[in-house]
Amino acid sequence: MTGHLVGDYTVRQAAPRHLVGARSVMLDTFYHDFGHGYRPQWHADVIDLAGTYLRPARHALFVGVLGDEVVGTTAVRAAAPESPPHPRILVDRYPQESTAQLFRVYVRPEHRRRGLARALVDLATEFVAAQASYRALYLHTDTRVEGAEGFWRSVAVPVHDARDGRPDTHQTVHFEIPLPVYSRR
Repeated sequence: MTGHLVGDYTVRQAAPRHLVGARSVMLDTFYHDFGHGYRPQWHADVIDLAGTYLRPARHALFVGVLGDEVVGTTAVRAAAPESPPHPRILVDRYPQESTAQLFRVYVRPEHRRRGLARALVDLATEFVAAQASYRALYLHTDTRVEGAEGFWRSVAVPVHDARDGRPDTHQTVHFEIPLPVYSRR
């Protein structure tokens, strides 16, 4: 897969040469944007990006690059929500065998507001739609992250609002991205 141009950026499926830069974007996001750093129970995929996203046929990693620098990421895995931590209603709605989950939609702060996140999500959505085994593209987001809820509402449909209003816990909203039927094979 070659890339799509978004201004001065190229958005494409990641190759092995992109993994160090993608990992850097992800880890910087955990530490600087989320403020909690790397947590093995949540972020184990980041340590083995090739094994998690490049090798499995139904998984993928996408990057936004400027020259040779990776400045944005998103990833797709065959992974339905699990309960706990998520509500049982989501497990029932999204079967493991037919659900793709969107992960790691991150853009370095100095490259935001240029269409990269949307282009990465569009490319990931095309990938999922082209897989005959997927029926849904699910994601969740912490609405405490600036701009997250507004962005996701612009590209996805909310399916469950799990916010409890407590400032010390994740304020999660769960979404589904509609898959274009015409792209399915």
